[in-house]
Amino acid sequence: MEATRIKKLPPYLFARIEQKIEEAKEKGVDIISFGIGDPDMPTPQPIIEELCKEAHNAANHQYPSSVGMLAYRQAVSYFYQKNYGVELDPRKEVVSLIGSKEGIGHINFCYVDPGDLNLVPDPGYPVYGIGTLLAGGESYLMPLLEENGFLPDLTKIPEEVARKAKLMFINYPNNPTGAVAGKEFFQEVVAFAKKYNIIVCHDAAYTEIAYDGYRPSSFLEIPGAKEVGIEFGSLSKPFNMTGWRIGWAVGRQDVVECLGRLKSNLDSGQFQAIQYAGIKGLTGAQDSLRELCLTYTKRRNLVVEGLNKMGWRLSKPLGTFYIWAPVPKGFTSASFTEYVLEKAGVIITPGNGYGQYGEGYFRISITIPEEKIKEGLRRLEENLGKVEF
Repeated sequence: MEATRIKKLPPYLFARIEQKIEEAKEKGVDIISFGIGDPDMPTPQPIIEELCKEAHNAANHQYPSSVGMLAYRQAVSYFYQKNYGVELDPRKEVVSLIGSKEGIGHINFCYVDPGDLNLVPDPGYPVYGIGTLLAGGESYLMPLLEENGFLPDLTKIPEEVARKAKLMFINYPNNPTGAVAGKEFFQEVVAFAKKYNIIVCHDAAYTEIAYDGYRPSSFLEIPGAKEVGIEFGSLSKPFNMTGWRIGWAVGRQDVVECLGRLKSNLDSGQFQAIQYAGIKGLTGAQDSLRELCLTYTKRRNLVVEGLNKMGWRLSKPLGTFYIWAPVPKGFTSASFTEYVLEKAGVIITPGNGYGQYGEGYFRISITIPEEKIKEGLRRLEENLGKVEF
């Protein structure tokens, strides 16, 4: 008999998308997928070479430290100092993760008891709510509305909810909306968290994916941020390392220690050869990152301009590799994604898969080559014509 927590789990959004792709392929449909945000370009060669070198080192074949090699944590500290001017103690304010998703899920088990509340953005990365549920907590949804620039309105959170809340999850540049947040918003979050004794968990997976001269901030740049929260980071997006599963959590010392303590009882850390490869990315490989952002800029422009030609009125997002767009008149999120799959052989992600406030939207990922993007847009135009809203 399954545990109640497992029975409550919804099917994971991207597992359903993968299933739809397989079903379409079995029917002989030539699929173009704008679905899952998984970089299609290779990991930079110096990082691969570092992995190969360290994989031959027998000293790396034993159990690693569950909190990460000190050298890796020092590289994370170096990265923050160089990119954000943020000082971190690598021994006390950095813990390695087996991908940031793992840490985002596990932080709930550090602080959430059954019946506790977390503040969760909606639409948002599903793991915020799923981690809350697995720990026995409940999610209070913070709507991300277009009229607010897809930022949560903290003034709308009831006093009794704020006083009960344990964790607040935020994520900028944002998945799925592509929205960005200024330092003023982060300052508001710090003040709110201090007032109500809430631990802020900033998912910074996309801070290195930015365009048009825009430079995203780290939450930890804000005075007082290290007193109220932590930031999750990952090598997945900036260095095309999604399958490598390597990331970090940094910030408030007692929260970092608590997460490391939990992890020491649940996992044995990441393979040291992968940590050495991560060090290579964090301390170098910046040329490849610039090239990556230039490639995504071209793809972003193709998609936004192509959709606008069909009748959308989209602005070009300044961060992430996602386009968030309203569905045309007469469709729901689900019916529109089903329609374009059936008619055009194109996979897009329904907005309601990211929460109830995602209804009426869909997400396009630009992690596919330009020629496939052009073909996908051609198919959409052929089957949709001029759309209305």
